[in-house]
Amino acid sequence: MEDVETVKAEALQIMGVFQVLPRLVVFDLDYTLWPFYCECRSKRDTPYLYPHARGILRALKREEIDVVIASKSPTPDIATTYLDKLSISSMFVAKVPVLNLRMEYFHTPQAFPPLRWTNKTDHFQRIHSRTGVPFNSMLFFDDDNNNIQGVIKRASIVSKMGVTSILVRNGVNLGEFKEGLAKFSQKWNASQNMQKRRN
Repeated sequence: MEDVETVKAEALQIMGVFQVLPRLVVFDLDYTLWPFYCECRSKRDTPYLYPHARGILRALKREEIDVVIASKSPTPDIATTYLDKLSISSMFVAKVPVLNLRMEYFHTPQAFPPLRWTNKTDHFQRIHSRTGVPFNSMLFFDDDNNNIQGVIKRASIVSKMGVTSILVRNGVNLGEFKEGLAKFSQKWNASQNMQKRRN
């Protein structure tokens, strides 16, 4: 297992390669940041993250890139407990679950109705409306291809969202982090070139 500070340093080095970085990075929880489903565990259990997750989160925080959780967990109370037990809750600008207002908070104290088993597209609409960050300035990591496809391809509204999305196979790691930043940078540069041609 790699040391958190080593992973953080490697993540910072990876970030340093790219001229443009996302303003906001969105993570799913189950099988993305940690290797289990919350609903299959209890609040008394001791949670743990995938080996690279904490270092990547710390690197993003160091570079002042906002980090958000978007999870459809049916047990957001357990997820919240785990985030607290792992001492990572403060790293997130926002948490958008489906059934519980407790996790749904942002820098502003105003709450809004909880999501009810909606898709990630609805999560991103809420994240955008609360943070003001454009979709094309977001990077999303999730283990569920249905969520990735939903963000990328679903209906005309979603295809216009522009969120860069990465499918995570065995938890977020430095390889997928680099892939996500490369894909984000490539999309960003392509959109800037298109704008220049239009002008």
